[in-house]
This record gives sequence, C-alpha cells and structure tokens, in this order.
Amino acid sequence: MKQSTVNIKNRKASFDYEFIETYTAGIVLTGTEIKSIRQGKVSLVDTYCFFAQKELWVKNMNITEYFYGSYNNHLARRDRKLLLNRKELRELQQGESTPGFTIVPVRLYINEKGLAKLVIALAKGKKEYDKRQSIKEKEDKREMSRVFKH
Repeated sequence: MKQSTVNIKNRKASFDYEFIETYTAGIVLTGTEIKSIRQGKVSLVDTYCFFAQKELWVKNMNITEYFYGSYNNHLARRDRKLLLNRKELRELQQGESTPGFTIVPVRLYINEKGLAKLVIALAKGKKEYDKRQSIKEKEDKREMSRVFKH
C-alpha cells in the first residue's frame, strides 16, 4: 500500500495557544469525506472542539466536497464526532471546564492503516506578549540559519 503524505496542520493554533497535552482521535466520516481528505482538501482554520452529551465533536472543520461525488456528496462544514476512550474524554472534559482552557485541533493525517486521525490538544490561550515572544523566536531562528548558510 502506498504511504500517504496527507499531513494538514493548524499553524495558527500553535501561535494562539500553548499546548498542555495532546491526544490522537479518530473521526467519524461519511461517504466521500475520506476521499477529499486523501486529496488534501481539508482546512483546520478556525476549528475547535466541544462536548455534547459526553461526546467530543469538532466544529467548523472544512472538508471540501469530493469533485467526483454525486448527489450523495457530504456537507463541507458539518460537525464531526471524534473517537477517544472514556479516560481521555474524562481528562479533556475536566481540562476544558477549567477557565482559560480549550480543545483545538492541531493536525490531521492518515495513519498506516489508511484511517484519518486528528491530533487535538488541550490548550491555554496565549497573551499578547507571549505571541510577540513567539514571533521573536521565529525571527531569531530564521536569522541564525541565514548567518550559518553564508
């Protein structure tokens, strides 16, 4: 089987949030969604996770409609259920209930078995000065690599 190169990252999440703990969750998909994911037609911009009846859902994840899909094509921005075990769900629910914490999707990939997996993180929002520090560190790394190349 061909190794998949699907690796969609949510770059803005690492800028806006400080990750406390990460989890890998399966996603309940319908019909043509996995085909669109394999083509890399996914966006994690402005996505977040929430609890509904002790189940974890991801909201606002855009999986573009499959080009070759027929009348039974999927909706691009529907809520999708995440699959985690009870212990992980309990830890996340306790963490999310703490003020200032949220659950954000970090990365979407396809594992070696061909299943779509979503890496989510229990995250704490960064303050403005933390964001400035992140920008400064990124610029310093870029400058160092530039100096050592010449």
